[in-house]
Formats: sequence, structure tokens, C-alpha cells
Amino acid sequence: MTEAAKGKPADGPLQGLRVLDVASLFAGPVIATMLGDFGADVIKVEHPHGDGQRTMGWQKDGTSLWWSFIGRNKRSVTLDLHKETGQKLLKELVKEADVLIENFRPGTFESWGLGYEDLAAINPHLVMVRVTAFGQTGPYSSRPGFGTLAEAMSGFAHINGYPDGPPTLPPFALGDAVAALFGTSATMFALHYRDRQLDRPGQYVDLSIYEPLFWILGPQASIYDQLGVIQGRTGNRAPFTSPRNSYRSKDGRWIALSGSSQSIAERVMKMIGADYIIAEEWYRNHEGRLEHQDILDDLIGKWVAERSTEEVMETAEEAQVAMMPVYTIEDIFSDPQYLARETIISVDDPRIGPVKMQNVVPKLSKTPGSIRRIGPDLGEHNREVFLGELGHTEEEFAQWLTEGAI
Repeated sequence: MTEAAKGKPADGPLQGLRVLDVASLFAGPVIATMLGDFGADVIKVEHPHGDGQRTMGWQKDGTSLWWSFIGRNKRSVTLDLHKETGQKLLKELVKEADVLIENFRPGTFESWGLGYEDLAAINPHLVMVRVTAFGQTGPYSSRPGFGTLAEAMSGFAHINGYPDGPPTLPPFALGDAVAALFGTSATMFALHYRDRQLDRPGQYVDLSIYEPLFWILGPQASIYDQLGVIQGRTGNRAPFTSPRNSYRSKDGRWIALSGSSQSIAERVMKMIGADYIIAEEWYRNHEGRLEHQDILDDLIGKWVAERSTEEVMETAEEAQVAMMPVYTIEDIFSDPQYLARETIISVDDPRIGPVKMQNVVPKLSKTPGSIRRIGPDLGEHNREVFLGELGHTEEEFAQWLTEGAI
């Protein structure tokens, strides 16, 4: 059990780094969450009505479990950036910040006097991460957009699913999550450049959501350019190697298999008693196996269907074949590998009690990350930040509340 609800002092490799999370729904905030997991002091700047994540998805006793997770290791303050007071207070926060993350449409921050040039004049060392669906430039830059559009536009949905089915969008925020991983890396790249020698300035990161997802799809651009091939949907098969699929066991469980390396591919045939296949000339490379994947899937599928999941997995482990059942979250909760590595951890939420969630990843040997607090209440740290850290008075605070600036 962690002491997350107690907000214990930050540790980790990013201790002392201050991050302003002025973003919402999901890519930008996830960047801030990952930085916070490794010790950064993250101040979540929300509209007084609250971030949309607070009411999205599954809830318990009025608390969004999305918010508990994505808002962890953050302090919450409220500012209405449409108002002059809100803009002035954000500029005060920027003076001592290392990173600011925002995801408003291009031009919005500039209209408030909060563009990169405005903020860099206040703090030349600031790294500003700007997250949008389509990026800061190009003919689509002013369009509204979410990760769903990136999943469609990147080409991901076109290759996801079965050949006789529709393009399939993921049932989770894949585009946002991938963009957040790239955004976290880009933030650290910019900080490393800034900090390698004295007096180097900060910079801004122009992060679209569609481009990182397009990047991870592999060499599609090169394949189309050089071969004219448009990759289609192949279900659980891979278009570049075989055998690779999921097969149903005797007790109804689906089991995934990958024979991407030649040695594993040969072990698969030995395991299912089809050693004669290994002697075939076509089985000696990816191209040949792809041309005969119907034969391979038929052989493997029949072998798996005659055995229970336990029998399949025991045999696969003994044969050193790469197979694993397709897990539900219920399976994950009892899996010994997840348990041994504490991939899921229980943290205290003062509103609903102990909550299990993903632990900090990856694991660092000397400076591991930690979960110090769960997603905070709206404006929970207004007084702590505006009065205690920026030095404003109770009278000013009362005036801001009256005018709706916080």
C-alpha cells in the first residue's frame, strides 16, 4: 500500500522539475502524469469548471477512476484563462516552471497573450509542449480533433481488423497514449539540450497526435513508395511473418503465438509433431512461410483445439515456443508475472479507499518513480500555490473567487 493520499515528498530522477499541465483529455495530461511519476512537481491548471477527465468513464461514488489514474502525482489549481487575472497568474507560474504542456487549438494561447514568444520572454528556459490533433502547421491545424481522428488518419484503423470486416478503431485512447510517449521523450530531449550547458534556452515542442501513431506503424511509407503496396487488414495474422495468430483451445481460451524468428518457427512445428514441415524449402524464411500460412494455421489450430489451455501452455513452455493466453483484466490480476513485478499497485484514494492501478513504468534501478498522490480534488491546491508559493493575499484570493478567475 502506498502513501499516495498523504502526498509524500517527491523523489525520483525528476525531483525539482516543475511542470504546468494546462492540457486536457488525454495526450497532454498523460505526458504530465509520466513526468510526475518520476518526481516532477506537476501543477494541474484547470478551468474552474474542472477538467473533462473528472467526469469521464467509469465512476465509483462520484469519483472518475480515469481521473484517479491520470491525475495522480499532480496538484490542482483553477484558472479561467479567458480572464485577465487567470492569464496573469499563469504567467507568474511560468516564471518558475521548467515545462508547460497545453493542447488548445493553434492560436488560442496567442490570443490570450500566452504564446511561446510571450512566455519565453518571461522565462527563456521554458520548454513548452504543444499537443494538437494535427500539429501547429498545415491546412488541418485549425480543425478540432481527438485521438480517434488520428487513429483513422494515421492509417491504423485501415489495417486493424479482419479482411471481411470494417476498419476498426481501438476501444481505448491509443492515439493519445502513443503521442504522450513521444511527447514525454521530446520533453526530455528538450530539457537535456537546455541543461547540457549554461544559458541554453528552452524551446517549444510541436506534437501532433496523428504523426507518432503513423510512425509506429512501421515502414508503410517505404513499402508504398518502393513497391506500390497498400497494407490491408489481416486479422491476427502479421503481413510480414508466419506463423503468427491466435488459436482457440479445447476449453475455449484463445492463445496467441508468434514464430517471428526462424528458431521459434521450427520449434513450433516440432512441438505439434509436424517436423516434416521444417524440411520444406519454403519454411526457411519469412516469405515462404507467409505464402503457406493457411497450411500452418490449420496445423497449429487443430493441435491447439485438441488440448486444454493448461496443456498447451505446459507443452509450449517445455518446447520454448512463444505462446501466451489472451488475458482479460481478471486474468491479469492473478497472473504471477504481474504480481512478481508489482505491475499493478494499490494506492489510497481518500474519497473511495484503496484503488488498484498501473504502477510506474519503466523501472529504474537507482531512481525509481513512485505514486505520491491520487488525482486531486478540483482546486485542492489553490491556496497552497497562489498564497503559499506565489505570495498573494487572502484579499486577492477572495476577489479572484468573486470574479470567477479561479
